[in-house]
Amino acid sequence: MDKKALSERDICTKFITPALERAGWDIQAQVREEVSFTAGRIIVRGRLHTRGKRRRADYVLSHQKNQPIAVIEAKDNKHSLGDGMQQALAYSDALDVPFVFASNGDGFLFHDRTGLGSQTETTLGLDDFPSPDELWERYCHYKGLDQAARPVVEQPYYDDGSGRTPRYYQTVAINRTVEAVARGQDRILLVMATGTGKTFTAFQIIWRLWKSKQKKRILFLADRNILVDQTKNNDFKPFGQAMTKVTNRTVDKSYEIYLSLYQAVTGSEEEQNIYKQFSPDFFDLIVIDECHRGSAAVDSAWRSILEYFSSATHVGLTATPKETKEVSNIDYFGEPVYSYSLKQGIEDGFLAPYKVVRVDIDRDLQGWRPSKGQIDKNGELIEDRIYNQKDFDKHLVLEKRTQLVARKITEFLENSDPFQKTIVFCEDIDHAERMRQALVNLNPKRVAENRKYVMRITGDENEGKAELDNFINPEARYPVIATTSKLMTTGVDAQTCKLIVLDQRIQSMTEFKQIIGRGTRINDDYHKHWFTILDFKKATELFADPDFDGDPVKVYQPRGDDPIVPDDELAEDDVAAGDSAEALTETQAEGVEDNWGDYAVEPGATWQTDDAGVADSGEDGPGKRVKYVVDDVEVSVVAERVQYLGADGKLITESLRDYTRQKVQEQFASLDDFLRRWHDAERKQAILDELAEQGIFWEDLTRELGDRLGDEPDPFDVICHIAFDRPALTRRERAEQVRKRDIFTRYEGQARQVLESLVDKYADAGIAPIEDVKVLTLAPFSEIGAPMELVQAFGGKAGYTRAVHELEDALYQSGS
Repeated sequence: MDKKALSERDICTKFITPALERAGWDIQAQVREEVSFTAGRIIVRGRLHTRGKRRRADYVLSHQKNQPIAVIEAKDNKHSLGDGMQQALAYSDALDVPFVFASNGDGFLFHDRTGLGSQTETTLGLDDFPSPDELWERYCHYKGLDQAARPVVEQPYYDDGSGRTPRYYQTVAINRTVEAVARGQDRILLVMATGTGKTFTAFQIIWRLWKSKQKKRILFLADRNILVDQTKNNDFKPFGQAMTKVTNRTVDKSYEIYLSLYQAVTGSEEEQNIYKQFSPDFFDLIVIDECHRGSAAVDSAWRSILEYFSSATHVGLTATPKETKEVSNIDYFGEPVYSYSLKQGIEDGFLAPYKVVRVDIDRDLQGWRPSKGQIDKNGELIEDRIYNQKDFDKHLVLEKRTQLVARKITEFLENSDPFQKTIVFCEDIDHAERMRQALVNLNPKRVAENRKYVMRITGDENEGKAELDNFINPEARYPVIATTSKLMTTGVDAQTCKLIVLDQRIQSMTEFKQIIGRGTRINDDYHKHWFTILDFKKATELFADPDFDGDPVKVYQPRGDDPIVPDDELAEDDVAAGDSAEALTETQAEGVEDNWGDYAVEPGATWQTDDAGVADSGEDGPGKRVKYVVDDVEVSVVAERVQYLGADGKLITESLRDYTRQKVQEQFASLDDFLRRWHDAERKQAILDELAEQGIFWEDLTRELGDRLGDEPDPFDVICHIAFDRPALTRRERAEQVRKRDIFTRYEGQARQVLESLVDKYADAGIAPIEDVKVLTLAPFSEIGAPMELVQAFGGKAGYTRAVHELEDALYQSGS
């Protein structure tokens, strides 16, 4: 057997898999081959999208299901033994496995990341691969898992037989948490971006700890009723009769899994603190959902629950850990045992990417100053100063600005999809109502079809709140547009939200991340693969902040007796003027009866004062801050630009043409370099696919360039023209030149007919179809003969492949 002639797959089948079997690995239960562990990044250009390649490991070895401990990267025998090692190490980073192998069929190069062996890398023969028990022993020693801890970490995942298994990053999060608990760690923090399945991850953690009897009575805490109900009815459903939801009325201590709102077990009066009906050691595990809110602050009334049950293990879950000088998740829980960021989720293809349409308005950039003695629409004397973007819609309303924003939203929807779910984030409830009215007036036909086309969904109004479930339900067409201020920033699982409008000045990074998270879910059934951010207040400048997708850094500084804001999402710049204390107190009073997913206000929370020291509650009274309304100031758009999310996670502001030139020139140093690679390529389509993964869409690019390239240009010509300023030919022109040169004279009969038909196919459909032998099954080839018969007309597959390459060389000889 000539090993050098074998494919990579043959090397796996004939050498690597048998070596694993001889070492005692169960091929069915412990070995998975060709494991795709990402979904492939979604790349958006214009109105089109495609997916990049999935990351795929040749082998993943597990002690048992979903407990990966090793990866193997295989190469064919033309490569050296360790050629796949760096690739395998990158996979081991993602999968969190310490044992890494590379092989070309001659043996294995073994890289031990535990640091426990005498050498980091060693060469092993095909018969020297370590057994499952040997690697598991090393793994447990590396992780600090003694004999008592092992039954806990060996406890299987919940499997309902549906095929739903944790994604790779969920597996890492679950395993690290279970291992930490098994080692006795009592404070654990998990950071996972919005839309990455924190609740499902929490369920699998609890399931394994509960089934292994490591934890017997467990409390899951959240601060929104809708989150508790969704959890109970969906991910946690397998707990069945062992699970209950705590109310603020009765306590039944016969259950093992408890789900509760903070508001259901706490109150301002001692008798309302239902949690004290449980003994302090009743629960041995507490999982805190969205732990950046509520219990994050030291002096929080909700923190008292965690302190009361301090003997339990506490696991905090959040997409946005809070790290300020006043509040710290890390101070309480410790450094995260695992973090999975928005950037990584988009890179892996599990989260939807975004494009940004940034709209700059003249008054926002230049400011506005009233004339001396000017009064507003309501007869109020306008304070004489310069008003800028920070003031608009909070302290000063320019009615024509509201109308302009509403018009741009309407234009965007009409030019794309008028029924795409849209959330408009406004400064406060008053602004949300004015925006609703403006959108209603600009969409009379849509509103006549259904009055709920536009709805204000805010915490003070039951009619709008009642539509929240319909808004987030993919099957419900209405409401389409929701105007809001704070209510929908978090905890709203709007899977089909395709447009997020920012007409709100956002200073809190936590709040910004939460708002962006409203659009990051993917829903294939409803063609939701990406979303657009329409930004009117420069909020998307926060994308450039290193903190946007960086690891949380602890900056908490205890300050003695200084008062601490219970939740800095509600600090001065973030509490919306007009979100009245009255309305918020109502929400607080609703407690467990709040079925709307409202923004939960912690008992005893105090409201910030404005910079004049007057409570900004929206109530009448002395010192009330006036919101001026001006209806005769003209406003206009001075700049509008589209930004795409690049492969490096940064926003790209170049035109599609500029972006294409940059990416091509990054890959090919010169025209000669490109031509050499193009002519040498076994498949031209492979080069096009590589560039598509960089975000180059040929159809969109050709449309943008219009008549400049003529009808139906080949991507080859698009590249030469854009990147290297070469004149372009159409596919039909290239095909015609090949026909004129009559290059097929040495072929006769069926072979010549096939080549002539391939030229026609190229002219109609491009290079991709003629590079695929399956084209012979289609008309007109099927009318010439059967596929095998046609291939034999060239003397076999090698002859057919050679003839196709000759045809390609002829096609690209002209104009190159």
